[in-house]
Amino acid sequence: MTERGAALLERPERPERRPRRPAGQPPGPGGLSGGLLRTARPRQWVKNSLVLAAPAAAGELGSVPAIARLALVFALFTAAASAVYLVNDARDAEADRAHPVKRRRPIAAGEVPVPVAYATGALLAAVAVVGAATLCNAMTGALLTAYLSMQLAYCVWLKHVLVVDMAVVTTGFLMRAMTGGVALDIPLSRWFLITTGFGALFMVAAKRYSEAVQMAGGNGATRALLNEYTTGYLRFVWQLAAGVAVLAYCLWALEAGGVDEEALLPWRQLSMIAFTLAVLRYAVFADRGTAGEPEDVVLGDRPLAVIGLVWAAMYALAVAGL
Repeated sequence: MTERGAALLERPERPERRPRRPAGQPPGPGGLSGGLLRTARPRQWVKNSLVLAAPAAAGELGSVPAIARLALVFALFTAAASAVYLVNDARDAEADRAHPVKRRRPIAAGEVPVPVAYATGALLAAVAVVGAATLCNAMTGALLTAYLSMQLAYCVWLKHVLVVDMAVVTTGFLMRAMTGGVALDIPLSRWFLITTGFGALFMVAAKRYSEAVQMAGGNGATRALLNEYTTGYLRFVWQLAAGVAVLAYCLWALEAGGVDEEALLPWRQLSMIAFTLAVLRYAVFADRGTAGEPEDVVLGDRPLAVIGLVWAAMYALAVAGL
């Protein structure tokens, strides 16, 4: 045997490689921990601020214990939502590698091993449920358990079922708003729940509609289920949801049954104008097919942000009775 042949026989076996990072993509910052953090979608955490909605509407944000409890609820809901993102990306890793954008996700790019993502997701889910049940109350723990069960079912199956997929995402927003009230034992108005639910459906349907419009333009579907929807149907859904949300908000604003005589102006009733303008402004992006992530639309459009601040100021004056 030649010296070259002997050298080839003595060469150690190569270790199994992780999935290659897509060509042209630099390594993600922070290594494994940074990859886990990016998979948890920090930009999406702003959605969890909905836990403040019910306490703010009830005027219960004036005490330090209430604020501390809501900060805890925000952190627990963030842990639960992050667990869902980790499991979802771990399940979809193979499909994401074939997608021009999603292949950059840390799990699909090989920066975070699939078993590590599953283990981290399970740990975060357990912390969220146990923490809510022990540090808040049993009902808060039950709500977070229901949220996790529903979202995991969505990852596995429900995101492939027509209409149900939008209902599940909408319910996730609604449960955020409910959890803040339940954690502080605040009774939830039926009109508050209807406004929140249909407002969320409006944004979810607008996002689906925008994706469908972009797909029709030849950009390709980002969700397989979009092939089953028509743009006309999705337009009908977001228009219907917008109308119901505005009507429910008006009924909620009038629910007090009158105007505080000591108040300078009927701020709660006047806030209906700002709320309606906000819906109309958001509908501009929905109609154009550019309503992507709700937080990007709200934070990226200055007029919409100003309308939102005006609405918040009006409602704050109403709650304060000024």
